[in-house]
Amino acid sequence: VQLQASGGGLVQAGGSLRLSCAASGRTSSNYVMGWFRQAPGKEREFVAGISRSGDSTYYADSVKGRFTISRDNAKNTAYLQMNSLKPEDSAVYSCAAATYAWTIPSKPAGYNSWGQGTLVTVSS
Repeated sequence: VQLQASGGGLVQAGGSLRLSCAASGRTSSNYVMGWFRQAPGKEREFVAGISRSGDSTYYADSVKGRFTISRDNAKNTAYLQMNSLKPEDSAVYSCAAATYAWTIPSKPAGYNSWGQGTLVTVSS
């Protein structure tokens, strides 16, 4: 499956952004989707994941209550709605697909397809 992330940009603290991840090459309902982020000098970290059907989600504690992951399998697209953004949310955000998983992995090794990143910068 090929993934294309978009929607990053520059936003002030407290603002919102919505990231999109468009998938092609395989029906999206056949895999778990996740979002990860990596800030300069830091390791890639899990942000959120969503089950194949979309009825189950999982979030990192750092974004719980502020970010919402969703998917539209008819459009083969996953989304990450980010509200109440903080400067520490600044990072390159990447979407990923886990085509063999039936639960939501929180480690990068659990995903086997990755899209290119989209940069999110939150100014204070």
